[in-house]
Amino acid sequence: MQAGSLIISVFGDAVLPRGGRIWLGSLIRLLEPIELNERLIRTSVFRLAKEEWLRTEPSGRRTDYLLTPSGQRRFEEASRHIYASNAPLWDRRWRLILTVGELTPKERDHLRRALFWQGFGALGGDCFVHPGADLPTAFDALIAEGLGDVLGKLKPLVAADAQLGGSASDHDMVHGAWNLQELADMYAGFVARYQPVLGQLRDGQDAVDDESAFLLRVLLIHDYRRLLLRDPELPDVLLPTGWPGQQARMLCREIYRRLLTPSERHLDRHFQLADGHTPEASPALL
Repeated sequence: MQAGSLIISVFGDAVLPRGGRIWLGSLIRLLEPIELNERLIRTSVFRLAKEEWLRTEPSGRRTDYLLTPSGQRRFEEASRHIYASNAPLWDRRWRLILTVGELTPKERDHLRRALFWQGFGALGGDCFVHPGADLPTAFDALIAEGLGDVLGKLKPLVAADAQLGGSASDHDMVHGAWNLQELADMYAGFVARYQPVLGQLRDGQDAVDDESAFLLRVLLIHDYRRLLLRDPELPDVLLPTGWPGQQARMLCREIYRRLLTPSERHLDRHFQLADGHTPEASPALL
């Protein structure tokens, strides 16, 4: 488990609902039971700040850490996916981003990675596709990723199937643009790992204490968000039969709901800002 990735998950799930900032000493106390020692946490936080995932705001001799706007945007999108009641509908049109100008190898790789995190698949090296992405939002995200100078070399299009006999199908598009089998295996692994946890919580024979509820919540959301970052969020009509993503989402939601109250009690006692204040959780969370 990478400490930096886990810390980002904590910021997205536990820190944002309490105002988006936390004192480093408080973060250390919260995460030490996961066997992340103080030195590793400090090193990881400093690296995340250097990589512009986090930013700092001093308060006297202490310092609060906050997610950057781009980091916050990613986690708000992930939260929307977790709590969505239904899979997205499809208007049967494809959103395409074509490269029509020369890109350096570095620009091309940066563009590919940035669009991947937005759910786009690649057909060859010059065509990126998605069935439902909002293209203006996608371009705004590219600007936020430092790719504003590349936009003049990209052509966004919305395309409909001409339905010519013998041509490739929508499912052929999906197969060419994404490796859904790998993602399905990851979702199935998540279900196998956490289904027994839900069974124990339902039985209630060993009531989970507040600290354990918080730690389990951290690991649950960390594992699930790692999947969301790789999920293009395709409509059901384009997914293979028996797709495990929906089962994983419902499983995550129920476990999270059962852990929320005791885990928030733990945060009420141990979450602290640099000035000593403990902010309340957003009513929307509870």
